[in-house]
Amino acid sequence: MVGINILAASSFTLSEGISLLYLLAAVLFILGLKQLSSPKGARQGNTTAAVGMVIAIAASLAEIHPSGTKILLMAVAVAIGTVIGVVLARKVKMTAMPQMVAAFNGVGGGAAALVSIGEYIRLVSGSNGHSVVFAISVVFSVVVGSLSFAGSLVAFSKLQELMTGVPITYAGQQVANGAILLAILALAIYLIGFGASISVLVILLVIALLLGVAFVLPIGGADMPVVISLLNAFTGLAVAASGFVIGNTVLIVGGTLVGASGTLLTKMMSDAMGRSLSNVLFAAVGKVTASTGEDGTSVRADQGVRSGSADDIGVLLAYSQKVIIVPGYGLAVAQAQHVVRELADQLAQRGVDVSYAIHPVAGRMPGHMNVLLAEADVKYDQLKEMDEINDEFKLADVALIVGANDVVNPAAKNEESSPIYGMPILRAEEAKNIIFLKRSMRPGFAGIDNQLMFDPKTIMLFGDAKESLTKLVAAVKVS
Repeated sequence: MVGINILAASSFTLSEGISLLYLLAAVLFILGLKQLSSPKGARQGNTTAAVGMVIAIAASLAEIHPSGTKILLMAVAVAIGTVIGVVLARKVKMTAMPQMVAAFNGVGGGAAALVSIGEYIRLVSGSNGHSVVFAISVVFSVVVGSLSFAGSLVAFSKLQELMTGVPITYAGQQVANGAILLAILALAIYLIGFGASISVLVILLVIALLLGVAFVLPIGGADMPVVISLLNAFTGLAVAASGFVIGNTVLIVGGTLVGASGTLLTKMMSDAMGRSLSNVLFAAVGKVTASTGEDGTSVRADQGVRSGSADDIGVLLAYSQKVIIVPGYGLAVAQAQHVVRELADQLAQRGVDVSYAIHPVAGRMPGHMNVLLAEADVKYDQLKEMDEINDEFKLADVALIVGANDVVNPAAKNEESSPIYGMPILRAEEAKNIIFLKRSMRPGFAGIDNQLMFDPKTIMLFGDAKESLTKLVAAVKVS
């Protein structure tokens, strides 16, 4: 009898079981984020978090007891989403990964806003009234989710080159943005403190979308890594707010984790650029200008560049002792990650010490270069962050810069008038020889000339990065 009583007392109710599943999902989310902090654990981190999401979805379905019709609609939605996700994962090139991340951010924010609006309409239509906490959660989710959705669409368009990547500014822009923000605050106060209104909520949605567009338009391509990270944080916070709206624990936990991690990453990206977040968002960096010397003349106008052949550079690389490769967005554009690894392998066979210098904001999204090189099976211990690798440049025979620009530009250190002044850079100029692989002398995302290209130690190898690297591989083999 005692044993039966103990068994009865220890049995779980459905509600308790769901709560435990939510807890397990939250633990897996946190563990997945931890694993994602290192290239070595990134793949496992994705799998861990995905398992957590499957558990969370199963627990949510068990909690709401959907009817047959709703189950069918959910199954159709899951099937459509799965097909789209698989196709994108397999078809989207690494060069398009930043804009895909931006699109995912936007979809998440938009979904959070729609969920909150749907619940608001259901409650208001039922004339059940609503609490202040509910109203605040709805307003926050709609505003932040819509801002993230519209802003992400603009970021996607800039990254996909559907529109110009330079900052788009106009007279009275700050005044217009301020007026939009005041309108949002006024509508939010009305919805929270004075009454329910579906029409007012819809107007709030439209104005928040307008703010999202106005928010990202004046931000240039050089600052896209920070923008993507910030919009990711916005989406997470909007999802967490929608969790409060519908009373779903896993949305609150998952959204908060995304919001917190996105915020921390945004701060890290800003620090890596040596600028405050407000400067990144409102300084409109990216308008094309020419770098100037101490006398105010254009660097491009009064200096020349030295170009070389793949054969000569191949010999230089083959007989070096230490080579540091600096990858940039140009490497991604050319899809040359596999060839650069082949070059590194050839050099390693000759006894050359090869490593990769990774700048935090190289490319168009956080961790872009890590992901790109991991795809080519570059060994993790060869990938070195800026603080770890910078002191090694003075020991390097060659700094091989493949498609990078602003992250090695000395103007960040010695030109106070430069828009990138103060940004920590990779000290490639300290290497004995500097090799630039670029298509042309075109400036980077910041829109300024790179002084390093005019350094007497620099040799330019013009052309597509993949073709140039292929020629270098051949040259090293015969050296």
